[in-house]
Amino acid sequence: MADRVKVQEIDVHEELIEEELEESSDAYLQLVWQRFSRSRAAIVGGLMVVMLIVLAIFPEFFSPYNLYESSLGDSYTPPTQIRFFDLDGNFSLQPFVYKQELEIDPVTYQARPKIDPDNRYNVQFFARSWEYELFGLIKTDLHLFGLDTDDVRLHLLGTDRFGRDLWGRICLAGRVSLSLSILAALIAIVVGSSVGVISGYYGGAIDNVMQRFVEVVMSFPELPLWMALVAVIPKTWSGEQRFLMMVFIFPFLRWAVLAREVRGKVLSLRETDFILAAKEQGASDLRIIFKHLYPNTLSHVIVVLTLMIPQIILAEAFLSFLGIGIQEPLTSWGFLMKSAQSLETLGQNTWILTPVIFIVVAVLGLNFLGDGLRDAADPYSNL
Repeated sequence: MADRVKVQEIDVHEELIEEELEESSDAYLQLVWQRFSRSRAAIVGGLMVVMLIVLAIFPEFFSPYNLYESSLGDSYTPPTQIRFFDLDGNFSLQPFVYKQELEIDPVTYQARPKIDPDNRYNVQFFARSWEYELFGLIKTDLHLFGLDTDDVRLHLLGTDRFGRDLWGRICLAGRVSLSLSILAALIAIVVGSSVGVISGYYGGAIDNVMQRFVEVVMSFPELPLWMALVAVIPKTWSGEQRFLMMVFIFPFLRWAVLAREVRGKVLSLRETDFILAAKEQGASDLRIIFKHLYPNTLSHVIVVLTLMIPQIILAEAFLSFLGIGIQEPLTSWGFLMKSAQSLETLGQNTWILTPVIFIVVAVLGLNFLGDGLRDAADPYSNL
């Protein structure tokens, strides 16, 4: 009877402790959000990231023309100028374009657009155009914008050498670049944080063996090893197989640094009162690791995640630019930059460089967001 009463008292005590932890966790999250919301750079960075993700999820909706069809007659067409003022200076609420024809400059022998003022076409929002499947399930032909004619094509950022709309191709490329970097970063986070928590919690021989292995992994040069691993991928592999292999290649070394950082945090936490109390109450190692230790390192892990993604975006863009990364039929921001390797193309068709803008926006947005999360993760400092 006395043992049963003692067990009940322990259960009640555990429930009270869990309620206190939940209340403190809610208060902590409120402080984190208050501090994060005060950072304008972090908010702007978050909006930039959300914008790129939306474009990557719905590239067919944002592109008025088929993303997969070539039109050699429209090869290297310059960006279409959208106007609100006509040639006489009259303002129009409805955006419009003039029909343009390319003519050869007699001095530079370069093609330049010539405006036809008699052919003016309005830009339509939520226009009907080519048919696609939304999420592979819903068939629709609705697009964000388009023209009310088929005689003129509207290319916000021009076209590539195959006459494909560059704006739509960049949105589609964002799907590959962002998904590859996010998946690779998540794998690195899961592996690195798990190794760090286990190594820091158990210590002793387990910690010694794990940390020596981490040091061996960290001794490899990152970029040359990535290039070597990507270069040995068989050329006969499909684009999807190559994509999956790169998802596992990029976190191959990234997890080691996080493992060292998480281990340091766990070493400082494992001797704290709430961990010792959990041990005294008979909590298992798995419960202590995943219920108490890992959640207390989660803020740091999230910050590292937001900072790791742009690094992988840049690495993928570099490898794809060199021709050893993403290949057709898939496309990424780095793959689109391959067309910019020619000086002749750069001199005449400068709009081919526009994927760089999206890479810069992604990197800056994620860095702003990561900096904001890093500051907000410690809401009790500088208060």
